[in-house]
Amino acid sequence: MTNSLTYADAGVDIDKASDLIQTISKIAKETPRSGVIGDIGGFGGLFSLNVANLERPVLVSSTDGVGTKLKIAFMLDKHDTIGIDLVAMCVNDIIVQGAKPLFFLDYLSVGQLDSQRAADIIRGIGEGCKEAKCALIGGETAEMPGMYQPNEYDLAGFVVGIVDNAKIVDGTEIRVGHKIIGIASSGLHSNGYSLVRKICFDVLKLKIDTYIPELGKSIGEELLTPTRIYAAAIQRLLKDLPIHGLAHITGGGLAENILRITPKTCNILIQKESWDVPPIFPFLQEAGQVSEHEMMRAFNNGIGMVAIVPEHSAQDTLQQLEAMNEKAFVIGEILEGKNSTERIQWL
Repeated sequence: MTNSLTYADAGVDIDKASDLIQTISKIAKETPRSGVIGDIGGFGGLFSLNVANLERPVLVSSTDGVGTKLKIAFMLDKHDTIGIDLVAMCVNDIIVQGAKPLFFLDYLSVGQLDSQRAADIIRGIGEGCKEAKCALIGGETAEMPGMYQPNEYDLAGFVVGIVDNAKIVDGTEIRVGHKIIGIASSGLHSNGYSLVRKICFDVLKLKIDTYIPELGKSIGEELLTPTRIYAAAIQRLLKDLPIHGLAHITGGGLAENILRITPKTCNILIQKESWDVPPIFPFLQEAGQVSEHEMMRAFNNGIGMVAIVPEHSAQDTLQQLEAMNEKAFVIGEILEGKNSTERIQWL
């Protein structure tokens, strides 16, 4: 060999990664910064906790990804909203315990770094953090040649929030007669996409830009709709009203996720036609001949978050959600458990 090899010859461009850090730093500075110490680029992110108003502060954390919804972003070559999904999937998991999101970190792994694509992804993460009112405090961009197909990547996120121990929402106060309030989703969110892709692209043989009259948009536009972030709405509800249980309707659907927070002494009644179901769900069910049972555990079917409240505060909860431009419905109630193996009833 006459020339010495460099890292760039092996497919890793350190200079490009360094330039990207400058872009990320600008995006991070646009997210809420209270408590953040220093800038992006250090070995670890520093955050100063303000616990003056908390008697027994508890940190709450979660990590998640976007799953095969990434494949839709690859097909459309549109990457500026997938970061919103990432923040949503993590943040929605901690707010159901009453936590206020504090800071977020991301992990972006690519085969070959495309600076524009990476910047679009991080901008989406920044938008999600602003919506969730948490700081983008750091992350990692890993360039790993040979690990991914060309123009593909993987994405993961990590969030930390805080709640006073006495105000943790854990479902222990749920009682018979409580009402189940469903808060509308923005569509599929980020669950069930392996089944979605099989129906749309294997069964129906659709192109990503095929216009679907029932949806009023192309299938790609519908499938890439960002996941709803409920942080602001939930924080307001917790401040003003008695909320005894919260469930993020993610993988497992309504059935499994409401069960996660409901005492074993209680059963659950869901009224199936009590909320507006976005057209993407019947479209998929009919096209894939998917059973009702499978629809209810694979998808959110139009409900992205659930609040369980005393009957006397159900109407106030609906009114407050409406005032925050959230569509919400009474979708069921808590029943007395009768040692049934089937704890959820569908009416």
